[in-house]
Amino acid sequence: MTAPSEYEGTFCLVLHSHLPWLAHQGSWPVGEEWLYQAWAHSYLPVVDLLRRFADEGRRDVLTLGVTPVLAAQLDDPYCLRSFHDWLGHWQVRALHASTLWRTDPVLRELAAAEHRAAIRATEEFETRWRHGFSPVLRPLVDASVVELLGGPLTHPFQPLLDPRIRSFALHTGLEDTALRTGHRPEGIWAPECGYAPGMEDGYAAAGVRRFLVDGPSLHGDTSAARTVGSSDVVCFGRDLEVTYRVWSPKDGYPGHASYRDFHTWDHEVGLKPSRVTGRKVAPPDKAPYEPSLAADTLRLHVKDFVDTVVTRLRSLRARHGRESLVVAAYDTELFGHWWHEGPAWLEGILRALPEAGVRVTTLRGALEAGHLGAPADVPASSWGSGKDWRVWDGEKVADMVEANTSLQQRLLALVSEQGAFTTNSPQQTALASSKTVRELAVSEAMLALSSDWAFMVTKDSAADYARRRARGHTEHFDRVATLLREGGPLRPDARDYVDRLLAEDSPFGHIDARGLRP
Repeated sequence: MTAPSEYEGTFCLVLHSHLPWLAHQGSWPVGEEWLYQAWAHSYLPVVDLLRRFADEGRRDVLTLGVTPVLAAQLDDPYCLRSFHDWLGHWQVRALHASTLWRTDPVLRELAAAEHRAAIRATEEFETRWRHGFSPVLRPLVDASVVELLGGPLTHPFQPLLDPRIRSFALHTGLEDTALRTGHRPEGIWAPECGYAPGMEDGYAAAGVRRFLVDGPSLHGDTSAARTVGSSDVVCFGRDLEVTYRVWSPKDGYPGHASYRDFHTWDHEVGLKPSRVTGRKVAPPDKAPYEPSLAADTLRLHVKDFVDTVVTRLRSLRARHGRESLVVAAYDTELFGHWWHEGPAWLEGILRALPEAGVRVTTLRGALEAGHLGAPADVPASSWGSGKDWRVWDGEKVADMVEANTSLQQRLLALVSEQGAFTTNSPQQTALASSKTVRELAVSEAMLALSSDWAFMVTKDSAADYARRRARGHTEHFDRVATLLREGGPLRPDARDYVDRLLAEDSPFGHIDARGLRP
C-alpha cells in the first residue's frame, strides 16, 4: 500500500440507507416486497462486506447513513419474521426455476446460483440478524469501521416543514439512532439533500456537526468541506463528476449490456433471468444473464472508477495547490437491489483505491485530514431534478404540499390544546392509554410527511400507491386527534381501531409527543 505521505488525495464513500415505512402496507409491486428485496440484495451483502473489512482490521471504510424509519423496520419483530419467510420463498422460487429452465444450460446454472444465494442469505440472517439490524450495526460503529449518519424520523423534506416540526423530527430521529446503536450521530444525510438557508442553526442546536448537500449547492467546488454561513456546522458536497460515473439520471455502470437487468422478470418464478443486452431491446428479446460476462465487465468498471478518482484528485491538486477531497454518495439500495453486481463493485473499489494511493476514509476522517475550506453560503437546494425543490414542491404535487401544510397546522394546533397533550389533564386521565394514543397521532402525521410520497408522484413511480399512503396516514391522524379531543374511555370500535394502528403504524414506540410543545 502507498505510504501516507504519497497520497493522491482523499476519497469518501457515503451510502444512504432509506426506505419509507412499508410494513403492513401491501406487498407487490410496492410495499413489503420492496423492503425484503432491498434487505436480501443490499443490506445483507453490504453489512457482510463491512464485517469482513472489520475482521481484517480496516477502519474508517465508509460513511453509512441509516434513516430511523428504515432502522425501525429492520428491527421490527413482524418484519424479521416476514423477511425470514420471504427468504424461504426465495429458495422455493429458485428450485422452481431450476425445473422450468432445465432445457437452457445458462438459465439452469443461473437458477442454481440463485438457490445458493438464497441459502447463504438465509444462513446469514439466521446466524447474525435474528435480533434485528441494530445489534449487527453497533459493533461496526463501535469499532469505527463506519461513521454512522442519522436523520429525521421519517425522512421528511425538511425545507417544507414548520420549524417546530422540523426540529422535533430531527431531535427525535437522532435520539432513535442513539437508542438503537448507543451512538448519537454527529452527522446526517439531510433527506433528499434538501436545504434552506438558516437550517444550519437548527442542526447546531441538535448537535449535528456535518451534513450532505449536492455538488451544485457548492457551485461545483466540492474539493473540501465548508462551514455554512456563520455557523460551525460543516457541509460536504457530492462530487458529481465522479459520482455520475456510477449512476446519473441518464447513464452509469449498471446500464451496461452485460449486467443483470433489473426490470425484466420471469413472473412465473419471480426471478430476473436476463442481462441488460441493450437499452432499446424489449424484455422478451433480452439475452440470458451470464455471471462470467458480468464479472469481466465489473473488473473494467472497478479500474475505470479508480482511474476516474485518481485523475480527479490530481486535477483538483493542480487547480488548488493542495491535496483535495472527493465525496461520492449513493443510495445503499443501488448496490445489490437495483444493481445486482453492485456489492462486488463496492468491494473492488474499496480494495483498489488504497493501492492506487488514495486515502479512503469517512467524512469525520476527511476533516481530521484537514479537508476544510472557506465558509460557504449554500442556496436553497436538493439533489433532485434541477437541484432545487421542484420534485417535492412542484406543480405535480401542489395538492400534496397544500395537504401537508394543513396537516402540520392541525398537528401544532392539537399540541397547543393542553387537554390533549398535558399528561395529567382530565382528558388524559379518562382516556385509556392516552400517552400511546397521543404518540400515535404524531407518528401518523410524521409518516404522512415522508418525502418519498411526493418523489414517487413527481417521478410517476407507483404514484397511486404514494398518494394513497400520504392520504391514509393523514386520515388516521385526524381520526386519532378527534379521539384525543373527545377524551373519556375509548368505545370498543375506537379501541380496535387504535390497537390496529399501534400494531401497523407505530415504528417509534419511545417518542414523546410533548417534544412538539412550544
